[in-house]
Amino acid sequence: MSKSSETSPLASSSGKHPKYRGVRQRRSSGKWVSEIREPKSPNRIWLGTFPTPEMAAVAYDVAALALKGGDAELNFPNSASSLPVPASSAPRDIQAAAANAAAASGAAMDAFLGGYGGGGAAAEPPVIGGDGFIDEDLIFDMPNVLANMAEGMLLSPPRYNYYVGEETGTGNSMDHDLWN
Repeated sequence: MSKSSETSPLASSSGKHPKYRGVRQRRSSGKWVSEIREPKSPNRIWLGTFPTPEMAAVAYDVAALALKGGDAELNFPNSASSLPVPASSAPRDIQAAAANAAAASGAAMDAFLGGYGGGGAAAEPPVIGGDGFIDEDLIFDMPNVLANMAEGMLLSPPRYNYYVGEETGTGNSMDHDLWN
């Protein structure tokens, strides 16, 4: 990389982000786009247009994991386990999972920043505590967490193994209390 490209906000005149893979900025709108090339193919999968480079980078990470597996070079390697997994390796499924991850990333960033600068790189961090408010329900996706917990409650409990001929300590084979 040349010295001038290291100091400029964009890595090159093509609009590629200097920090995130698979992300570039549109000159006309200033929005960020993400796409990924399919392995061993000249085809590209369009992942979408996003307001921030971080959202575009998360979308790229989802697609990279789906197409390249654990060998993928990710923008956010520490969050790989929390990213959604596409239903299949079909481009539509990858696009849908990438869009969901980017939307969740954007919502979490908006909730964290609480309206301070709209999530841009120069945004002032929010004051935590005092009268600062962070919507934790949005960050942790609480409605879905609660729905998933409720769905888990619908599962039947594990069966208690009972053998008909077994004698218990009381001499009564019908006395099968969990606490005995």
